[in-house]
Amino acid sequence: MRFSVITALALTTLSSVLAFSPSFPYGKRKVRGVNLGGWLVLEPWISPSIFDNTGNPDIIDEWTFGLYQNPDVALATLQKHWDTFITEDDFAAISAAGLTHVRLPVGHWAFDVSDSEPYIQGQLPYVFKAIEWAKKYDLHVILDLHSAPGSQNGFDNSGQRLDTGPNWHRRKENIARTNKILKQIVATFQNETTVADTIAPLNEPAGFFGQLILNVTKQYWLDSYQSIRYPEGDSTKSDLLVLIHDTFQGISYWNGFMSAPQYEGVGIDTHVYQMFNDQTVRLNDTGHIQQACSSAKDIQSAVNMYVIVGEWTPSFHDCAKYLNGLGR
Repeated sequence: MRFSVITALALTTLSSVLAFSPSFPYGKRKVRGVNLGGWLVLEPWISPSIFDNTGNPDIIDEWTFGLYQNPDVALATLQKHWDTFITEDDFAAISAAGLTHVRLPVGHWAFDVSDSEPYIQGQLPYVFKAIEWAKKYDLHVILDLHSAPGSQNGFDNSGQRLDTGPNWHRRKENIARTNKILKQIVATFQNETTVADTIAPLNEPAGFFGQLILNVTKQYWLDSYQSIRYPEGDSTKSDLLVLIHDTFQGISYWNGFMSAPQYEGVGIDTHVYQMFNDQTVRLNDTGHIQQACSSAKDIQSAVNMYVIVGEWTPSFHDCAKYLNGLGR
């Protein structure tokens, strides 16, 4: 299956249930699902042929995909990809497998492109298609803002690979624009919340780059909560789950942050891999098992949030083509 290389989701249950009423019983029932990765946000390791077919080794991410090609050629390639990479048949298969959710990564440029950005738009109709298919097959959608202006991590999955690290957090304009885009997402899908009942305000901010990005991200999570849970700007609450990311700090780092009763309907997303650094790749079988057990203990340490393992894989090698970045 096309999504056999895509990661899955799991949910741990908190001992207390927060006082909000989403269409899925978070905290009572586990989330089981798959990511629709590589569909509306290009990643070279998921769809290497799209990049290989350009014949240009400088095209390494979605930014350069638009920058170094004729825009009409780039758009035609993307439209063919969007039409064929994920289809209604995939949603039917996901549902038939007994899964409950799809996580849908979407780039910020699907909603807003600045004059200085070479991104190609056209993804939005496919987001609506995904929601309609999910509705038809009784699935829930996690809308995942997978990128931010300036890149929140420097990874190619943010749209722009930056080997010097992220720039999102260094400019107030980037943060303000991200907040505006998030509000646009909430407004755009306000009539679809029984299906698209979870919004992840930003994928994988790279907290390991230091205290500045951690501080900016913490404030962004607080601002995101207001945008998602109070979309009318008054005391009227939505029943959307706000799914923040652990910024690669682990779950326990966030214990006590955005706690009930002041905050309701907050989940935390953690990604479990053993393949993106030399230290874990070199582990023997016993070491990999110990690493997995350590991750499980961290997940179980959550005291105030629902936990969704939004990405994971049992693979422990980095042999997939372009896994560590095209050209590396």
